[in-house]
Amino acid sequence: MSKHANRPRVVTTGHYAETFDAHSEEEVYDIEKEGLVRDLLSSLGEDPNREGLRRTPLRVAKAMDFLTSGYHTTVDEVIRGAIFTEDCKEMVVVRGIEFYSMCEHHMLPFFGHAHVGYLPNGKVVGLSKIARVVDVFARRLQVQERLTNQVADSLMAALDPHGVAVVIEASHTCMMMRGVQKQNSSTVSSAMRGAFQDDARTRAEFMGFIRT
Repeated sequence: MSKHANRPRVVTTGHYAETFDAHSEEEVYDIEKEGLVRDLLSSLGEDPNREGLRRTPLRVAKAMDFLTSGYHTTVDEVIRGAIFTEDCKEMVVVRGIEFYSMCEHHMLPFFGHAHVGYLPNGKVVGLSKIARVVDVFARRLQVQERLTNQVADSLMAALDPHGVAVVIEASHTCMMMRGVQKQNSSTVSSAMRGAFQDDARTRAEFMGFIRT
């Protein structure tokens, strides 16, 4: 057996889900983040060394890296090779894109569905890439209004379409679990670009699709 076999396994890079499972009791993922979580547990009056919390700092460090992995991904990387020349003039809509993000004010989750439409201008993009673009921006500390605009603006830049429409419906746990504690509230935000902003009929057609 190698003399290094019993050393802790240190994972210092990677923001993909398959790297986030603990492999051994000795694993160290991110010394700095894990130390911060231990300090937080102590400040809350907990014992970070008790059995139920012993691996919590590692799990939280890995979870935070996954939930903020959008900082390490770009739209160009996500849609590269998936834009195709196509003489398509009709509206394309992907509705009900599930997403999870974190409010930057309290670092609590907000989640819901995004509905995205665009009017092609000689180019179309693989449908799954639209969902991946939503995740690029959702997996960051966010506010819903910014997230909505970032998705719309990035698709306008990448596809140069006649227009883009984005509507996001979300529930915010910072309102549900604390503060006003309104569990049944939801927030809707929209971003309209190009023809969707300029033409009421085009906008109405999109809204009709996502309400069906």
